[in-house]
Parts: sequence; C-alpha cells; structure tokens
Amino acid sequence: MTSLTTATAKAVGRRGPALVVLCFVQFMLVLDDNVVSVALPTLRDDLGFSTAGLAWVVNAYFLAFGGLLLLFGRMADLLGRRRVFLTGVALFGTASLVCGLAQEPWQLVGGRFVQGAGAAMASPAALALIALLFPGTEERAKAFGLWGGIAGLGGTAGLVISGALTGLASWRWIFLINLPVALAALVLLPRLVPESRAERAVRLDVPGAVLGTGALVALVYGLLRAGETGWGDTTAVGPLVLAVFLAVAFLVVESRTAEPLVPLSFLSFRFRAVANGATLLFSAAMYAMAFLLMLHLQTVLGYRPLAAGLAYLPYGGGILAGMWLSSRAVIRLGMRPTLVIGFLASAAGLLLLSGVAPSDGYASGVLPGMLLTSLGCGLSLPALTVAALTGTTEEDAGLGSAVLSSGQQVGGAVGVAVLVALATRRSEALAADGDAAHAATEGFSLALTVTAVLLALGAVLIAALLGSGRSGDSCPEARRPRG
Repeated sequence: MTSLTTATAKAVGRRGPALVVLCFVQFMLVLDDNVVSVALPTLRDDLGFSTAGLAWVVNAYFLAFGGLLLLFGRMADLLGRRRVFLTGVALFGTASLVCGLAQEPWQLVGGRFVQGAGAAMASPAALALIALLFPGTEERAKAFGLWGGIAGLGGTAGLVISGALTGLASWRWIFLINLPVALAALVLLPRLVPESRAERAVRLDVPGAVLGTGALVALVYGLLRAGETGWGDTTAVGPLVLAVFLAVAFLVVESRTAEPLVPLSFLSFRFRAVANGATLLFSAAMYAMAFLLMLHLQTVLGYRPLAAGLAYLPYGGGILAGMWLSSRAVIRLGMRPTLVIGFLASAAGLLLLSGVAPSDGYASGVLPGMLLTSLGCGLSLPALTVAALTGTTEEDAGLGSAVLSSGQQVGGAVGVAVLVALATRRSEALAADGDAAHAATEGFSLALTVTAVLLALGAVLIAALLGSGRSGDSCPEARRPRG
C-alpha cells in the first residue's frame, strides 16, 4: 500500500511537466495542419509540383490525420496510451525528416501522409493522458484550457513560422524544426507519465475499425476533391457516396458486435454529442477563415509572405487571453454560457473581417476583427474539449479524444472545401466586370459571412441542447454509474 501511495504521489507531482510536454507535441501536430500554406509557391518552384499535385501537400496530411483518428484512438485505449503516443511521435518525427529532405514531389506528399498518420496516433492518446492525469473538474478545466489554447496557437503559428522560415531561410526548415520537439517528447514522457489502458481485456473490433476508418478516409478525400473540382465531379461524389455507405454499414456492425469499436451509447451521450457537433461547426469556420484570410492578405492587400505571417501574431495574443479566461469562465459561469459567449464573440469578429476592403489598413481594417475572433476562439476551444470529454473514463478516454479530434479534422476539411469553393465561385461570377480586387473581396466577404452564421448556429445549438449549470454540474449524466 505504501509503494502504491508513493507511486501515485510521484505521478501527481509530475503532472505539470507532463502537461507541458504533451502540449508542446500538440502544438507541433496542429502547426503542421497549415505550416505549408505560405510556402506552397516556393515548394512548387523547387520540387516541380503541378497545380493539382501541390494541393496534396496539404491534403495528404488532412486525409491521414482525419481518417485514422478513430482507429488509433481506440487502439490507445486497448494497447496503452503512452505506447501509442510515443509510437505516433516517433513516426511523425521520422516523416518530418523525410519531408525536410525530399527531392521529389512524391517524397514530400508521402512524408506528409505519414506525418498525418503519426499525428492521428499521438493526438488522441495525448489528450486521453491529460484527461486521466487531471480527473477533477476544476483542474481538468485548467489543463484543457492550456491544451486548447496551445492547439489554437499552433494553428496560428503555422502561418507565422511558415512565412518567417520560407522568407528568411528555406521551406525545408518548416519540417526540420519538428525534430527537436519529437526527440524531447520521446526522451521525457516515459519518465513523467505511467502507462494506462482499458482495464477490461477486449479485442479490437476489426470489422468496425475497417468500416469506420474507411468511412472517414472516403469522407475527407471526397470533401478535399470537392474543394478542387466542384461538387458535381465524379471524383468527389463517388468517395462521398462510399463514405455514406460505409458509415451505415459501420453503424449496423457496431449495433451487433459485443465489443464495438465505438459503442452507440457513447455516440448518443447527449452532452458529448452536442459538444462534438459544435466542434464540427467551429472547426469548419476557423479553418476556412485562416485559409481565406491568408489568401486575402497576400492577393488583395498585397502582403509579402513574411508580412502576412507576422500579421497573424496578434491572433495568437487574443487566443492566449481567451485561454486565460476560459477555465475561469467555465468554473464560474458554467460550460454553456462560456461556449455561447465564445462562439458569438468569434462570429462578431468574423463579420468585422468580412468587411475588410483593399483600401483598408492593417490597424483599422484587419486587426479589430482578428482580435475579437481570436478572443472567442481562445474562450471556446478549451471549453469544447472539456465538454467533449465529459464522462469519459479509464475505459474510453482515448476514444473520446479521437471522436473530438475527428470532428476537428473533418470540420476543417468541410469548411475549407465548401467555403473556399463558395468564395471562388462568387469571385469568378464578378470577375467579368474587370475589377479583380473587388471580385476577390466580394468572394472573401461572402465566405466569412457564412462562417459567422455557422458560429451563430453553433451558439444556438449549445444554448438549446447542452444543458445548464456549472462545469461538471452541467452534465448530471456524467455522474451516473456506467454499466
């Protein structure tokens, strides 16, 4: 008993350093979602990419990350969360080295796909470890506050770092900078976090894993193709139809399997279902905004890559401020009010950004909307994470993390595919007038207005369905015994 108490005390004492390591890894994983965005023209020139092939430098990462999350999240519960996390980090680091040294287009695209697979292993396992390290309501809210804020900063920093490294050094360093973080995590984490896995010995549901992973991969691929070729193209429609078919088959198999990959009771748990639905809307809006605003800054406002990246620095400051407020707001106000305020603040910021015209300066035009959007983002991300993992236990923490991360990746793919296509069509329809800047601005404005509407819908969804109360009390079902 004494040795067990001592081990527990040591684990508690190491939670802070462990959280720092896990957050740095998540920063690295999210950063690589869009770190190549600013560097794409340089990559095209250096490696000889075609226009269609260049898109897959981004899409390969999304496809693997979004498609494999569910499988690896469940594997983390069954095989050991620390083991799967470290395997994912090692895979990610190795793939980053391959990307940094690539000499041919296929080498870079292949490396990006393997990077995404490593991220799909590491991200849900890391989030599950945090959920188990910080079981209390208030401490979990603070830990997820830091986690969500770091994740948001990673998305912003990808644009800043990409612009800086591409402009001042070489595009290869946007991948090679991952190596020290991966190496540090591989060395430090085994000393800080004990292994954990589901207590019941169960087998991995292979049919469910194949169908679920296939459905996600087909969905993400179809959405990415739709963004490139349009929604009527057979290369987009075919995968989307296949995704629906596989998803239906997945639900049928899961309803009849003794040990399902994703128990239907897990998906129907209302508090988490609402949180994950809101995450889809939030991610669709934010990923699309990041893509469209970076494009607008460079093509319409005339910013150079480095300047465009640096223009995002205040966005990171707003996320930090929102992150600082988020855990305190969840504890004092409750989950639902915090999320409603965060979603509406970001929606208001997006409406401000939608009005940025070619003649507007940075301080008067771009900055106000950027700060308000980022503040709402910082408020929302940690609270969404807490809500989506409410009621998870030692048995399914990895699964809960994977479902949340899948929502983020799929939502991001949907947002970019749909809203970028919407902006492009609006701009092309007005381009006949001869004013290219006006046409591009109108397309940008329409798409960002739609993102604001998505967040407003998310706020309505949360207000109507999430439940009331404060923090953990807002979900009485989470305290029920689980049979």
